[in-house]
Amino acid sequence: MKILSLTIEGFRSLKHIAEWRPGDLNVVIGPNGSGKSNLLRVLELLAVSAQGRLSDLVKSCGGIEPLLWDGAADAIHLRVKCSPLDTWRDANRDSLTYDLRLDALGNSGEYRIGYEMLGNYSRVEQKSSMQPFKLLERQGLQAKVFDEHEHGLEAPEENVPLLETLLSLAADPFTQNRLLPLFRAQMSGWSVYHDFHTNRDAIVRKSSVTRHEKRVQPDGQNLINVLHTLYTNDRDFENEINAAMRAAFGDDFDSLRFPPASDQQIQLRVRWKSLKKEQPAADLSDGTLRFLFLLTVLSSPDPAPLIAIDEPEAGLHPSMLPIVAEYAVDAARRTQLVLTTHSPQFLDAFDKTIPTTTVVKWNEGETELKTIGEEELKVWLKEYSLGALHGSGELEAMAT
Repeated sequence: MKILSLTIEGFRSLKHIAEWRPGDLNVVIGPNGSGKSNLLRVLELLAVSAQGRLSDLVKSCGGIEPLLWDGAADAIHLRVKCSPLDTWRDANRDSLTYDLRLDALGNSGEYRIGYEMLGNYSRVEQKSSMQPFKLLERQGLQAKVFDEHEHGLEAPEENVPLLETLLSLAADPFTQNRLLPLFRAQMSGWSVYHDFHTNRDAIVRKSSVTRHEKRVQPDGQNLINVLHTLYTNDRDFENEINAAMRAAFGDDFDSLRFPPASDQQIQLRVRWKSLKKEQPAADLSDGTLRFLFLLTVLSSPDPAPLIAIDEPEAGLHPSMLPIVAEYAVDAARRTQLVLTTHSPQFLDAFDKTIPTTTVVKWNEGETELKTIGEEELKVWLKEYSLGALHGSGELEAMAT
């Protein structure tokens, strides 16, 4: 399930985004402070709302006010149209649209879910009906879940939570509509990475209790467990990691090792051909750890339905950027990938593949998004690289 279009109202600097249409491989370009990260935080909010952790996210941000445009908008309204859950279905006919509105309660910092709906709008678009085929709908405390024959089951108001979505509750294994749990599983599985800590006390530098894990969590701190699971059980993944490490560090790289640290705990070590002792994660550079993190996320044989990474170039040597770009292109064949950047060098690394390119601009207190048309971009790329266009300001000029 991929995002076909996304509409945003009232979220941080994204006052009004009429429609953002991402592709399979996306780069979002813009200077610091333009609002690139806020686009990723919208994706994170949607994922968390499907997981049933929306109130925790809002609380961690200090209430709803910091999430509102200029602290003054009265609501956050998100509308995402997604491709069909079954790949063989018709995107125009079987796409699903999810609507979510969070209403601010005055200046209290509190919020309530004001409106929520998941449905198929194909018959509305074809003008055969005034109403979409609904899977669930909620207005305040009035909530209904529908089966595949459009029979609605109304929930008692006392059982409708004020702060969590109906989607997070209605999609259980016993629901009468099989699409609900499938949609919830896909959206809740979106992975947004914007805070991967590698400081000296970071968990990723320490030994870890052995667990079988195949996806890196948003904070990245389960990296060792995911690396251990995939590197020791999937030969293709092992070869991918080894190839990338040798491309970055040369033939001196030997392999990754995961010796036991204590009872039921493992640690990450790197074996170099020139050294007798293996190098522990505690002694690896920030760039090496971040490189391993990116490789693991992008090389996963079972990636998240959507992966978004904020500034993947941060902390990396320029020689690593073409490797990351190559692995990103490959990952986009298995998942939808969104990368934010302001690095011309990283953009230049996409020399043979043209990603869907969105320019982010700050204009009079709000963020604007403009996706550059592929044909227009191709004309320019005959003479210039993507990084050169960004550095010269030509990409921003196209977005006006």
